[in-house]
This record gives sequence, structure tokens and C-alpha cells, in this order.
Amino acid sequence: MNKRCTLAVLAASATLGLAALAPFTAQAADLMKATLRLKWLPQTQFAGFYYALEKGYYKDEGIDLTINPGGPNLLTENLVATGADTFGLSGGTDSVMAAIDKGMPIVSIGVSHQVTPFVFVTRKDGPVKTLKDFEGKKVTAWFTGANYVLFGMLANNGVDRSKVDIQPQQVSVTPFVNGDVDVATATWYNELYTIKQRMGADNLRTFVAEDYGATFPRDTLIVSKKTAQEQPELITKFLRASIRGWRDAMTHPKDAVDAVMKVAPTLDRAHQEFMLTEAYRLMTQGQAKTEGLFWIDPKAIQATEAFLLKNKVLTKPVDVAAVFDGRFLEAIPVEERRP
Repeated sequence: MNKRCTLAVLAASATLGLAALAPFTAQAADLMKATLRLKWLPQTQFAGFYYALEKGYYKDEGIDLTINPGGPNLLTENLVATGADTFGLSGGTDSVMAAIDKGMPIVSIGVSHQVTPFVFVTRKDGPVKTLKDFEGKKVTAWFTGANYVLFGMLANNGVDRSKVDIQPQQVSVTPFVNGDVDVATATWYNELYTIKQRMGADNLRTFVAEDYGATFPRDTLIVSKKTAQEQPELITKFLRASIRGWRDAMTHPKDAVDAVMKVAPTLDRAHQEFMLTEAYRLMTQGQAKTEGLFWIDPKAIQATEAFLLKNKVLTKPVDVAAVFDGRFLEAIPVEERRP
């Protein structure tokens, strides 16, 4: 082959190569950028989202999603309300209502945990036997919603919260284990697991919200009012990809844990495997068994609002139907939502 023919072939090959790449370039360019702000640091509590991202489920829906971690000093409601993040996994129904009470323009589009996923824990042989004993003691809680649950529980039992030394809880449970904190907040799947490993399950006393006549569904998916009004299809696509991620994560738990540990490789694998199972258990309680993942249970939401109003956590009623908007989720066939 002479030089002229060789150049012609190379040119033709380059043209064909560009043509072959063009559809993929256009497809990538057409993806809508969005972010998901988590309520805490990477762990398998959020495995379904990470698994969906790794498997390309969001891209299948036309979304170029970035997952942003949370932390002890980040309020998801604030970040979503200001437009810093598109989607958020916030503290819970209680923290969403508290944010609305303060005038934040947010809407809940789904609820992960159908029951309260945390307890307040103290030493069984210590001075705290009842909620009344919280007075004069140092109690730590996450100021992303767990504090509102605590406020309501105390008020409902005649305990003056101004007499309780309530402090923000940090990442480590060491202050509680060392005796520097009298009562700590602990999720069923994370802190309580760690505390039991270090102190022994028989040495602990727990205070459970449900024992005081209240259930606080938590890990609430939120968007801004602007996004809810202007991009309803984006929300439904995000939910569909997320549900697919969670369902497949529980079908392939090892791979789901791997997906999270690629982001946070120092996590303890045994703990993360336990956490994944517990998180999914919380997600599939109640009506979620029949109505599907991220179900918004109107009765549970209304009961939460009534409890928070009664105990003056909220200053005024919340338009529950408007704030907890199930139409985006209900646009997905129920058989695709069920666990």
C-alpha cells in the first residue's frame, strides 16, 4: 500500500472512530447533573445509593449523580433548601417538620426507615433509670433531628429539658464508653452495635421512642420546593434508580458492602454487613412491605406531627400532605417498589 492510500485509510478509520464515539459523547452530555447529600459519613446505611451509582442505575435514568457525604456539622435540610444539593437524605420526619417550621422551602419525597432507627442508651447500673433521671445529666444527641425526638419524649413525660445538659453528639461513642456522657444516642445498626461490643449488651439500658407512644420514621429523602415544582420527572427517575439499587443490594449484599468500602476502605467489614441487614430491616417495616421502599405512611407522619405539636417542638401545624409528597413515588408501579 502506497503512502497516499495509507493516509486515506487512516483518515477513514479516524472518521469512523469519531462517528462510533459520537453517540456515547452525546449521551454523556445529555445526562442531568444532580447531587445526593447523605446525612452521615459513608457506610452501608446508604449502601443502596452507592450500589445504584456503581452499577450505573442513575445513568440509566439520565442522571449524572454525585453522592456527597454528610457529617456532624452538616444539616442536609439547609443544603437542599439553599440549592447546594439536589437531593438529600435528612435526619427524619421530625427534622423535616422542624425545618418547615423555620420556613425552609423543602419537600419530602420518600422515607427510608419506617420506624425510629435509634434509641437513647445509658448504663444499667448507673443513676439513670427513667426519663426523669435525665435531669442534671449530660445527654448527647445528633442535632439533625434526634434532638427533636428527645425534646418531645422529655416533654411528654414532664421532664424540663432546660434542666438536661443536652450536647451535640460526635462521631465516636468513646465519651459514653469512658463515662464522660450519661446518655448517648445510638442507632440500632451502628452505635448500639459498637457500644455492645465494647461494654456488653447486659450492661446497658435503652429508651425507645415507641415505648413512649411515638414512632418517628427517619432517613427522609428531600428536595427543594423549586425542584419539586420544576423537575418532577427527575425526582421519579432518582427514586426508581435508588429503589433498584436497594433491592439489588440486598440480593447481592457482598457486592453492596464492597461498593461502600471502595469509598470508605477503613470501615470494619463485619460491622458493615450487620449494618446493611439492619438498615434494610428498618426500611421494610410496616406498610413498606406492600407499598414499597421509601413509602410515606400518612398515619405515621400525622402521628409524628401531633406528638411534636403537643410537646411544643413545633410552633404551628405542618401541611403534612404538601410537605410529604408521595406523587413522585406513586408514579412508579408498586411491583417495582416492593422489597
